[in-house]
This record gives sequence, structure tokens and C-alpha cells, in this order.
Amino acid sequence: MTVLLTGRDLTPADVVAVARAGAPAALAEAALDAMLEANALAELTFERGLPTYGLTTGLGAQKRTSLRRDDGGFSWRQIAESRVGQGPAAPREAVRAAMLVLANQFAGASTCVRPVLADELVRALNDDRIPEVRLLGSLGASDLAPMADIAHGVFAGMELAPGEGLALINTSAFGTGLATLALVDAARLLDAADVAGALALEGFAANLSALDPVIEHARPDPVLARTLERFRLLLEGSYLWQEGAARNLQDPLTFRSTAPIQAAARAGLEHALALLGRELNSAQGNPLVSASAGRILSTGVYEVLGLAAVLDYARILLASVLSAASERAVKLLDTPWSGLPTGLLPGDGPDLGLSIHAIAAQALAAEASLLAQPVSFTVLSTAGAEGIEDRATLLPLSARRLAEVVELGEGVIAVELLVAAQAVDTRGSSPLGTGTGAAHARIREVVPATGPGAAPPVDVGPVRALIRAGLIT
Repeated sequence: MTVLLTGRDLTPADVVAVARAGAPAALAEAALDAMLEANALAELTFERGLPTYGLTTGLGAQKRTSLRRDDGGFSWRQIAESRVGQGPAAPREAVRAAMLVLANQFAGASTCVRPVLADELVRALNDDRIPEVRLLGSLGASDLAPMADIAHGVFAGMELAPGEGLALINTSAFGTGLATLALVDAARLLDAADVAGALALEGFAANLSALDPVIEHARPDPVLARTLERFRLLLEGSYLWQEGAARNLQDPLTFRSTAPIQAAARAGLEHALALLGRELNSAQGNPLVSASAGRILSTGVYEVLGLAAVLDYARILLASVLSAASERAVKLLDTPWSGLPTGLLPGDGPDLGLSIHAIAAQALAAEASLLAQPVSFTVLSTAGAEGIEDRATLLPLSARRLAEVVELGEGVIAVELLVAAQAVDTRGSSPLGTGTGAAHARIREVVPATGPGAAPPVDVGPVRALIRAGLIT
């Protein structure tokens, strides 16, 4: 499948296909024509010497300085001066995502770049010529440092026209690419968390009145209604629907509120993905070129507060999902709550069984909670560029932290799945639901049940691999 770049309809799935699966990309013919028109307007503006930020003037505090046609090295000096990134190399998939986002922005014809630059960027992607990009150094008020690394790696040796150096770096494409991968992974994690929560209900012998359709009418939330229906489908045919299966009239909140917690997180992620879809097809450069209006404007279209803020929100929601999941695992492992042997080992031996996994899950959930601190409102300085550059979104940091929360979350949900599977085996729960039964079978393919006298599993890696592969849905 070739991802066709038009500047108008790039999706998160497209980004994942190119960034991770190596799908080829191509520029639409109409996009190339539109870029020619935008570039022609930029050339005319430069020849007339009209004051235009970054095209006929310097940048930031040097905005009063005029540029001359014979100063052909200015674009490369801009790039070189911006290569101030630090830290480890960004993942190759993140760099590929940023390159695709930038190419799609070029296809939208909102910059002054010539089509040859967009062609070269897409060719580098398709040939897997991916430059090393340092991960740290962007405030999220355009990703100057990482984008300068990309520009240096892809376009070295090419002559750049006026304004093209700025167009290559004055964009939030790096943070947007990171955000795309993190949000897609978060959605996959949430799907697995639904299954883990449902299997935990069976392991606990919970009361399914918390999934009754009456709730949908009492609380008219469409996402909650879909989530409740998903849980009922996962548990379709389960022994829990039988009369007298529930051990308690009212279970602890982390069991009783599993569906509402998941629904809140899902609503937040769906909002974030919708906003991301718009951002993937929006201009992020300054100046903004509009060939149809015949104008080049100094703007703040690289302001990505909306995206940075919803990533903050997504982390807050996922932190609650993970703390609830770790608590369910703890209660399944504790006899006073579950009614099962401590550690879920058959018999009355002194061994801890799976109990130690609860400590690991709680540790990971605690780290996720600390990473949930919002960053999008942070302003580090108001002095840059004579006070003009006086705010930032920290979008790359917000996206990196979401990716870290997802990685921690895979461990927490893997523990809940492992513990819940052992709980239903120890309890002898039968039959399991259609969806939970399928998940239980997959888990047992990679981690066998722990029987009397057997050593419990200590590595949740195989279960985590199932989550990452999207096999727990």
C-alpha cells in the first residue's frame, strides 16, 4: 500500500504504516502543482524585496535584517545554527514519522519550498535513508533542533533557495510524529486493558450488575454505552451471568467501576486522535504561504497547544487505568478479597506464588502516575528573540512521556492478565466468556498455568509481547 500525500488526508494509520512497516509514500500530482504555485509566489515576493519574515528578513531577534539574493548560504547557516539537539538518538520510527509529517505539510503547499525538496524527502523515506536525530532540545514552539538534524541528513549538498531552510526546520513535525505513534500505541493498550479487566472480573467472581444495560440509560454517555457493550461481549457466555455466580453484592470500586474507568480513558483518547487527525493535515510553518490569496503571512500556526494538552490528558487518564489494573491484580492475589489461596498457588504451601508480581505492577503504575504531570502550560523563558518567543508547548516532551506511560502500562496490563488467568484456573471458573476465553487461551499458549508444586512464572515478557502484537483485543 502506497501512502499518497495530498496535504489533506494523512491518517495516524498511514503514519504507522510508513514509520513502522516501511510502506512507501508518494506525492500527489495536484500537490506538486500547488507547491509550484506557492514557490512562485515566494520567488516573486523575494524579487520585489517585500518585507516577509524568514524569506526576505533574518529570524527572531534578527528580523530587521534584510536578505540579499547573493546570500545563498543563509538557509544552510540557519540549519547549522539550529543543530543544538542533545541526548540519545531518537527511534528510527519516530524520525520516519516526522519526515512523513513534514512531507505532507509540503504537499499542503503552505510553505515556499520547491517540489524537488518534497521529492527528495519522500525518496529518502522510501530508500530508508534515515538520519540520526538527537531526541532532546525542542520546546515545542516548532521543533528546530530535531528538524535541523533531519534537514542536515536528508538535504546535505543541495542548494537551498530563500526561505527553504526555515521551512525545513520551523515546524512541529517531530513532536507530531512522536505523538502519533504514542497515541496509536495508547489505543492498543486500552483495548488490552479492556480484556484484562474483563478477565479479572471472572477471576474475582465479580457481580456483573455493574454492566447492566440500564446504566446506559441512567447515564447517557455514548462512549460508556459502547464500553459496557464491549465488556458484555467479552463476557458473553461466561459463568458470571449464571444465578448466584457473584460472590459479593457490591465489589470494590476497581472491579465495579472497570467499565466506566475504561470509558473515560477511551473518550479522552478518541478526542486526542480526532485532534491529531486534524493536526496531521494542518500547516505548521511560519511564514504561511497562500498562493490562492496571493499572500505570505507571519503567523503562529505552529502553535500545537491543543495536541500537547490532549497528550497530557491522555497520560492522566491512562494513569488511572493502570492504578486500577494494578489494584485488581493485588486483590486477586490476596485471600481476604479473592477467596483464593494467597499468591494463587493451589494448596496450603508457604510460597508467595504470583504475589511478587503485584509489587512490580504497583511500581510501574506509580511511575506512570508521576509521568502524568501536565507539561503543556510550562513556560521556561520570555526573553528569547526580544521577548517575541514567549511561550512553548513542550509537545515532544508530552509525547515522549505518553510513550513511556504506554510502555509502563504494557507491564501493568501483562501482570493483570497473568494474574487473572491464574485466578480463573485456580477458581475453576467455567465457562469463560467468548472474548476472555480467547484471551485466556492465548496467554496459556505462552505461559502455562502454575500447578501444585510448580514454580510460578517470573517473566511477563511473553504476555507483554501479545499486547504489543495487538493479540489481546
